[in-house]
Amino acid sequence: MAKKYTWCFLIVLMSIAIVAAHIGETAVPAVFIFGDSTMDVGTNNFLPVSQEIKADFYYNGIDYPFSEPTGRFSNGYNTADRIVKLLGYKKSPPSFFALLNDSPTFKRNILEGVNFASGGSGILNTTGLAYNNFMSLGEQINLFATVVGNITELCGPAAAATLLSKSLFIVSSGSNDILEQQRSLAPLSPDFLANLQSTYADHLRSLYNLGARKFAIITIPPIGCCPVERYYNGSECLQGANEFARQFYNATETLLRQLSSQLSAMNYSIGNSFGLTLDIMGNPLAFGFKEIRKACCGDATTMCNQTASLCQNRDEYLFWDRFHPTQKTAVLAALTFFGGSQRFVKPVNFSTLAAINIV
Repeated sequence: MAKKYTWCFLIVLMSIAIVAAHIGETAVPAVFIFGDSTMDVGTNNFLPVSQEIKADFYYNGIDYPFSEPTGRFSNGYNTADRIVKLLGYKKSPPSFFALLNDSPTFKRNILEGVNFASGGSGILNTTGLAYNNFMSLGEQINLFATVVGNITELCGPAAAATLLSKSLFIVSSGSNDILEQQRSLAPLSPDFLANLQSTYADHLRSLYNLGARKFAIITIPPIGCCPVERYYNGSECLQGANEFARQFYNATETLLRQLSSQLSAMNYSIGNSFGLTLDIMGNPLAFGFKEIRKACCGDATTMCNQTASLCQNRDEYLFWDRFHPTQKTAVLAALTFFGGSQRFVKPVNFSTLAAINIV
């Protein structure tokens, strides 16, 4: 049975490669990325945040070129990197602060995209404050507004509006809101979900009003199954957190449908991290995984750093550290959302979304 699944998956990967080649290098002029540590490519390197939400040290990046710890919460690349590569770009857009540090080229470089994502951040403005992180999704959008101003100044209003309308906007946020709600011992209640969704809707409208038209939304995985959550539940998944993650996906799907009916030029795709991860955990060998419970670097209670334990067979692990996926998991997610079927990404996949012609 595992062999059958593996062959099917290989066929899917070949199809995705063909789609990626068809899209080519100029399908979208720029990619703008927002969210949390699953998308962060080094934002937190520039912020005075707690060490717990930094990743600019070894063993992070051990499988990145030259084994460089870039600030990605991964042994290598993350999902944002791989989606951008599938779009035909040679590399993922740098963080806003990295671009800002190179002021002579700032305006030229933002024309190909910017990554605003910050580890520890969330949909709510209060999420991350315990770690001295003020880069909530709302603040990321505020920074994007300054980028829009620069693009408009550089290209003129009409050309800037065209560039933004054809660009892809990737957003992945929400996990940290749930984790912090748990830590505060507050319930994962319907009111909390409603607050998250209402705030999320405001953020997405703000992006639309700033010129975004193509929204690639990645929802939260079954976070009750990450190593730190299992630790507090006898090595089993924490079902309450998973049920809330499922509700979040359903609510976000409804929200996007409603927004697209209200905002006439909005196009969207929603990637179902929840369903994909559960599928992998249900049949890990079919996807090449042998360890889906434990962290490769560190364990359920300790950070990944140079003093932590490190697995040697990293491609066989679902989790890199106590919260984050390995590079292999990130690549699998990117391939699925980019070229997969409606089982895990709907109403269209990211490649179809990217190819939509906005006039």
